[in-house]
Amino acid sequence: MLSTDEELYLLLTTTKTIAVVGASPKPWRDSGAIAEYLSKKGYRVYPVNPQYQEVLGMKCYPDLKSLPEKIDLVDIFRNPDDVVPVIEEAIAVGAKAVWMQLGVINEIAAAKAKNAGLDVVMDHCIAVEHRALIR
Repeated sequence: MLSTDEELYLLLTTTKTIAVVGASPKPWRDSGAIAEYLSKKGYRVYPVNPQYQEVLGMKCYPDLKSLPEKIDLVDIFRNPDDVVPVIEEAIAVGAKAVWMQLGVINEIAAAKAKNAGLDVVMDHCIAVEHRALIR
C-alpha cells in the first residue's frame, strides 16, 4: 500500500491516464470536480459511470473495458462495499494502480489489487495529495 509522500509523488508524476470511476456531473459531488481538476493538471481523464454520457464536458464511459486507451490509474469514488468488482476490472484491463478515495476503505479489494501487482492507495484524496506534493 502506497502512503508515504515519496510513494504518492512518484505515482502522481508517472501517471498519465486516469479513469475516475463513479464520476458524476452533480456539482455537489467531489468525483466530477476532482475529474475536472485532474484534467486541468494535464492528466488524460476518463470519467466512468454507466449512468451518464458526459461529465463536465468529458465523454463518460460505462466501464473500464470501454476506455479508448490503457489506463495508468483507476481513481475510485464508490461505496467501499462496491469496490471489489472495480478492482477486478482494473486488473483485467491492465491498470498499473488503483486509488480509493478518502473514506473508501476495503482491505479485501486492496489485497486483491496488490496481489495482482497493482500499486494501491486507500483512504486518500487524490486532489489533496496532488496539491500538497506537486507544486
